[in-house]
Amino acid sequence: MAGLVGFGLLLEVVPRIGLVSERYAPPTSRILATLAEQAAEQQFWLAVWDTVRTWLLGLAIAVALGVVVGVLVGTIPILRAATSSTIEFLRPIPSVALIPLVVVLYGSTITSTLVLVVYAAFWQVLIQVLHGVADIDPVARDTARSYRLGRWDQVRYLVWPTALPYVVTGVRLAATVALILAITGELVIGSPGLGQEIATARSSGAVPAMYALIVVTGVFGVAANLLTRAAERRALHWHPAMRVEVPA
Repeated sequence: MAGLVGFGLLLEVVPRIGLVSERYAPPTSRILATLAEQAAEQQFWLAVWDTVRTWLLGLAIAVALGVVVGVLVGTIPILRAATSSTIEFLRPIPSVALIPLVVVLYGSTITSTLVLVVYAAFWQVLIQVLHGVADIDPVARDTARSYRLGRWDQVRYLVWPTALPYVVTGVRLAATVALILAITGELVIGSPGLGQEIATARSSGAVPAMYALIVVTGVFGVAANLLTRAAERRALHWHPAMRVEVPA
């Protein structure tokens, strides 16, 4: 918070003393005043809703697919070996490189942005789940086999507790990536949302409005980080990394 306040004060002072033209970098007070004006308009809240809907829906789909595919691939050695090269080929492809393809398939719609969000966030979760499954203690795995635990019981009592810290990390990373791709898709493709409103403000010369909308996306990013970290502490309260020793 101190860093944010300090940056806000710096952005207030720099244009006031003439180091940067207010035309390109309006002071913080003007940005916040414009943001208050935006908040009074229905169009602003519709854009917020479109962005949040695309962001969370894409994140939910990516997490579900990443966990299911990761556990399935990670627990079957033959499948892991058969898909490793494919995963390593597809994973580095930037999601923005798919923009021409999704525009051709779905046009300038929310669906196009949703595809980008799912594609980008999916790899964050999948890779973490694969690492989590690979981190299972060999002794615990052999013990489960010696007790002849079924496939489902192994996933429930062995794979999932081991992979859960990795899954939570993947969700936290995916939340940030999903937000970035949601805004990027709206900005480039022109699908409804805050990104489209930012592009409109830029093209119309409404610089304070553009900065105000950017501030909103930054708030979403901070909120996503705080919420995912809180969820991480709650989901992993039993994990040694989250335990706090009580002094005697």
